[in-house]
Amino acid sequence: MRLGLFIMPLHPPERPMAETLAEDTEKSLLADRLGFHELWVGEHFSASSEPIASPLIFMAGLAPRTNLTFGTGVINLPNHHPAIVAAEVAQFDQMTGGRFIMGIGPGGLASDWELFGNTDPAQRGKRMVESIDTILAIWAQDPPYDIAGARITEAIIPEFGVGTMPKPCQRPHPPIAITARSVDSFGVRMAAQRGWSVVSANFVAERVVEGHWQTMRAASGAAASGADWRVSRNFCIAATDAEARDRIFDAKGANRYYFHYLSTLARRAGQLATLKPAADTPDAAVTLEAIIDDCVISGSPRTVLDRLIAFRERVGPFGHLLMAGLDWSGPNAAWEQETMRRLAEEVMPRFRQHVAATKAG
Repeated sequence: MRLGLFIMPLHPPERPMAETLAEDTEKSLLADRLGFHELWVGEHFSASSEPIASPLIFMAGLAPRTNLTFGTGVINLPNHHPAIVAAEVAQFDQMTGGRFIMGIGPGGLASDWELFGNTDPAQRGKRMVESIDTILAIWAQDPPYDIAGARITEAIIPEFGVGTMPKPCQRPHPPIAITARSVDSFGVRMAAQRGWSVVSANFVAERVVEGHWQTMRAASGAAASGADWRVSRNFCIAATDAEARDRIFDAKGANRYYFHYLSTLARRAGQLATLKPAADTPDAAVTLEAIIDDCVISGSPRTVLDRLIAFRERVGPFGHLLMAGLDWSGPNAAWEQETMRRLAEEVMPRFRQHVAATKAG
């Protein structure tokens, strides 16, 4: 059971970008010091509230300063030329000595869909599949390349390496992961069929995460395993249950802002169903408080351990836990730093013991 940090990141849009980038860097360095194994960073081009356009650039600055394994959460493939992704990912994987997991997806931000002309959901999914197939084909061969979306057949000078695309450090390629937010996700089915891993989003109800495991089992049968399955959740850990609960519902609390932002976007995009604790829950009952109750694991270390055990027993045997990173405005820096420390030092050792004992039994 490995621990990672997932940052979209998500900040109030009025905060200066340089300030939030420095904050996210500090948070990532803290995660490394606390023994987190992985760092996942999102990609968004057109939201000042989610201001990292290139997770690879952001993580490249951290690579020589940490022992973290890096994951893109995600590269939204329809928004890129596949040859550019192939070359940049190969470079990053070489720079980190293979400490990279290639998270991919079709894109989840409506303004990015409009920006890149990807407003049709079916076309986004098709372009994602075509893109990853092109990328894998590039990495699998030497020139000449006669691949859809990547053709170099004439401008080749072998003795100077001209016309040769770079290959990743990890062969045949870095591990590939797909993020998922719907119960019966096409991405989960494809990942299971192709031997890729799944990252279950933190901004979905518990029943949705449970659906991801059911889909994995249905798609891969006896080969289904949760060993490479990553599940992301929001946390708030304090000395007492009451203190933690006060923090997640505090008007200045980053968890509250996080889910206010995401639920508002979900309502506008017609995706509120993923935040419903039951499929038949009326929209009016999906309040901010109900969402926070379902999506945030909070309490004392003992309570959080108990909730984590119950959560894993419900949703399935995931092998990696990702903590969602929050904004550090006001009191939130101290609150999240405490949560990170308590999760890494007090909760995870006992959670790992429980998981190991369950496997042994």
